[in-house]
Amino acid sequence: MRLRISSLIAIAVTAMCASTPVLAVDSASLEFATGNKTKMLRAGLQSNWDNQWFSSNGTHVGGYWDYILAEWRGNNFQGKGGTQNLTDIGVTPVFRFQNDSKKGFYGEAGIGLHMLSEIYDNNSRHFSTNFQFGDHIGVGYVTKDGWDLSFKIQHYSNGGIKHPNPGVNFAVLKAGYAF
Repeated sequence: MRLRISSLIAIAVTAMCASTPVLAVDSASLEFATGNKTKMLRAGLQSNWDNQWFSSNGTHVGGYWDYILAEWRGNNFQGKGGTQNLTDIGVTPVFRFQNDSKKGFYGEAGIGLHMLSEIYDNNSRHFSTNFQFGDHIGVGYVTKDGWDLSFKIQHYSNGGIKHPNPGVNFAVLKAGYAF
């Protein structure tokens, strides 16, 4: 049941957003995350959607595609104190409640698809698949100069495709710049 719901949500969001141009890059970001004795450094490119939903009082819900490449470094591999390094490639449709100017404070949420270079096994959390869903919720601020600073909580899990499915959570700091 959990697999069906997660899969349906991911498919519906992806299909709804697929009408936007995918190749136009509007911003770039660098993120640092930590959680479960794992550090992550992530680079991303973003492509804004032209859609504006629920426009009211100078605000709307918009969004963007987030394409990422990340390196994870776990420091308790298989619970024995060694290290595990892996690569994460992902794409996430992100919904953002923001000002019409796209400046100032915002809140955002997204759920995307991620492929890990190997199965994560760190600090008593052993994934059963390389494929993971990555969902997040965050808040941030975009300056008048186009700098985007944010904090988000991110969760990785395979959505119950295969067990075990312990998931892992990260606290993420992001710095981005809009072109």
